Amino acid sequence: ALEQLTVDDLVRILTEPRNALVKQYQTLLSYDGVELEFDQDALEAIASKAIERKTGARGLRSIIEEVMMDVMFEIPSQEDVTKVRITKEAVDGTAAPVLEIA
Repeated sequence: ALEQLTVDDLVRILTEPRNALVKQYQTLLSYDGVELEFDQDALEAIASKAIERKTGARGLRSIIEEVMMDVMFEIPSQEDVTKVRITKEAVDGTAAPVLEIA
């Protein structure tokens, strides 16, 4: 049987490869001059959700898309935003991502 990926494994998959999902979103937002930061506990929450859903690494993209959807729509129209911070609460859906204004 395949070994179950751990939260740490999934966090590494999210952040370390050259084409990691976190890096892809950071690049997308950089086109609007916005820095994107994920808190460590937010990354762990994304990984935990993938484990709960039994989707493993494949499920990471859909979870990040859920978290980032509103941000991706709002950022282009908000010219004064310089940084977006994804918190554990943003991943859990209990709070919006933190937007820093210039």
